[in-house]
Amino acid sequence: MAPAVLLSFLVGYFIVLISISYFTSRESSDNSTFFTANRNSKWYLVAFGMIGTALSGVTFISVPGEVGSPAGNEFKYFQFVLGNAIGFILVATVLLPLYYRMRLTSIYTYIEQRLGTYSYKTAASIFLLSRTIGSSFRLYLVVIVLQRFIFDSYGVPFWATVLISLGLIWSYTFRGGLKTIIITDTLQTIFLVSSVFLTIYFICSNLGLSIPQAFETIKESGYSKVFFFEDFVTSKFHISKQLLGGIFVTLAMVGLDQDLMQKNLSCKNIGEAQKNMFTFTAIFVVINIFFLSVGALLYVFASKNGIAIPTDAAGNLRTDFLFPEIALNHLSVVPAVVFMLGLTAATFATTDSALTALTTSFCVDFLGFDKKENINEPSVVMTRHVVHVGISLLMFLVVILFNAVNNASVVSAIFTVASYTYGPLLGLYGFGLFMKNRGVKDKLVPFICVLSPAICLFLNANSKTLMGGYVFDNELIVVNGLITFVGLLLISRPTTSKTQF
Repeated sequence: MAPAVLLSFLVGYFIVLISISYFTSRESSDNSTFFTANRNSKWYLVAFGMIGTALSGVTFISVPGEVGSPAGNEFKYFQFVLGNAIGFILVATVLLPLYYRMRLTSIYTYIEQRLGTYSYKTAASIFLLSRTIGSSFRLYLVVIVLQRFIFDSYGVPFWATVLISLGLIWSYTFRGGLKTIIITDTLQTIFLVSSVFLTIYFICSNLGLSIPQAFETIKESGYSKVFFFEDFVTSKFHISKQLLGGIFVTLAMVGLDQDLMQKNLSCKNIGEAQKNMFTFTAIFVVINIFFLSVGALLYVFASKNGIAIPTDAAGNLRTDFLFPEIALNHLSVVPAVVFMLGLTAATFATTDSALTALTTSFCVDFLGFDKKENINEPSVVMTRHVVHVGISLLMFLVVILFNAVNNASVVSAIFTVASYTYGPLLGLYGFGLFMKNRGVKDKLVPFICVLSPAICLFLNANSKTLMGGYVFDNELIVVNGLITFVGLLLISRPTTSKTQF
């Protein structure tokens, strides 16, 4: 497909988002609007918009690609999704009521009131590190696609593509912040969901299948096996590991993450926030079924048309390139534009939300905006603008670093380390919630939160030797949280009164 067509689409897409930003922020662009959307968001907009935030561009291209990978992943991922759903319900019924009782802007303020300043700064630092690396990594993988199919044709260097992408995101988030994000993410989720359904329709049309026939084809293709009960010890895809990992990854990376919780805290009250989470959970499960269905149809299409799984420069199979390869090079113009619509929506709905949450966390947790008498005075608003630019530049540098490394195993290791850091958040919040009659030696908490992921890295690397061939997957985050919890218990002492939080 002609790069000029895709570029024109991209330009038009961002004109729409920037226009939305102008209209949502022209009445108010102060810090209350940026951080909490004046606590007046409609729950149904938040629920739908969160889909775009939760499903990144990596999910958009990688989940379908993994369905027919040489490892034989089929629909294994759906086991993890079911664990996610249970985790979302726990977030709605356990964590959200706590956050609303305390009327938090940054959810890490809870740790300050419960455990102390060092614990609080540690929790906020964990979020800043993890979300910066995670969001930059997701942006990096999708910018590679934009570079390959659009900007290489114009001789635009990779660094400029990254800068353009972040500059466009900054342009529609820097004034309205969360208030703008609620609207733009809703629109981007509409684009994302429409893209998934339309992709299924276009592939079915090319295969000569009706929608019922398509699902029968998926069922008979061998790609649709969901539940795996074999090899508990040596397989990371055993259902118990996937469910457990899905639950606790959700608790840590959603319920203890400022990014997604910031949207929930913008609702009028706890009732609306919970309606948002329950609705979001239902949509999330259904849309993932369709993502996996897209993957099965892509492999059926590739097999029928003799399309090989794409490879990288080193000759390694890249299943995450199969979707863009088919959409952009083997279908017509309309499906190609639809694919770019979904990919762009998924990527930028995640990145814009992360950029806003990172700015909020730094301003509140490290600059103490929540302790200022008037957070909306011009000098404080200007400080927030400076932080917003600074976070954007930091993400730019991290993406450039990923590209400079240009080694899949190293990049994967960096991302894995970032995912491990959420384990200590589980331990911190678990201790705060369940050990209400004990406090900790606050200054020692940072050491516990560094030691726990280090132990988990060691366990993961040596589990086959130390644990009779056992292979960890996402359930390692539970071990991480438990190690942190035990460490906090060892440095704790009884308090004179039971905390109310």
